[in-house]
Amino acid sequence: MKETLRYLAGIAGPSGYGSNSTAEQVIKDYACSDPLHLTAIITGATSGIGVETARALAKKGLRIVIPARDLRKADELKEVIRKESPKAEIIIFETDISSFVSVKRFCSGFLALGLPLNILINNAGIYSQKLEFSEDKIEMTFATNYLGHFLLTELLLEKMIETAEKTGIQGRVINLSSAIHSWVRRDAFCFNNMLNPRNYDGTSAYSQSKLANILHVKEVATKLQARNARVTINAVHPGIVKTGIMRESYKGFITGCLI
Repeated sequence: MKETLRYLAGIAGPSGYGSNSTAEQVIKDYACSDPLHLTAIITGATSGIGVETARALAKKGLRIVIPARDLRKADELKEVIRKESPKAEIIIFETDISSFVSVKRFCSGFLALGLPLNILINNAGIYSQKLEFSEDKIEMTFATNYLGHFLLTELLLEKMIETAEKTGIQGRVINLSSAIHSWVRRDAFCFNNMLNPRNYDGTSAYSQSKLANILHVKEVATKLQARNARVTINAVHPGIVKTGIMRESYKGFITGCLI
């Protein structure tokens, strides 16, 4: 409740930014001597937080790679970015993050380009009030929010480590999580149930997927530290953001409170 009031009032949080902050304000002090040699992959870049992230980083001169399920939306985003940043390099791959085959195809295609990889932002996410399954027969929220990004990170991490070693520039992996991960009860967190739930609840599925994101970050961070790799991985709670997924999730939250 307190966080909601802070959001509505536009009060800045510990980071120094609040709900009234723009993407440009967040990265205004960011500087790189050679931004054109930096590459960022952003999932879920065609809507919500992803759009602003892609637009702001492109404005700073980074090469943006977008794995997108909807190519029309991706092309529209590319045009929007190009209007603001005519020299921006935007690379689009048709990709469904919920599909293992599609994620593997994207990684193979990207690696074949021979480009560096400095930043991986695992931002794509869904909130589904109804039980749905991916083509791999896995509950869709868990497949999209967690498993697809888990596989994506695993397949690209060595490239990130290699890039950091060659350039001396620290690589960054960011998992978009949510404070709602704390809603998960310890006795209810079971991978078998998440893969194929017997009693589906959209809010529970979403919160469990976000907790899984955080656990993934903790495990990968431990491995990176053990290798002394120049790559960091963090989970972030973006705060309350007015996006399509947030509208759907609040419908679920309200329904859950009324039952």
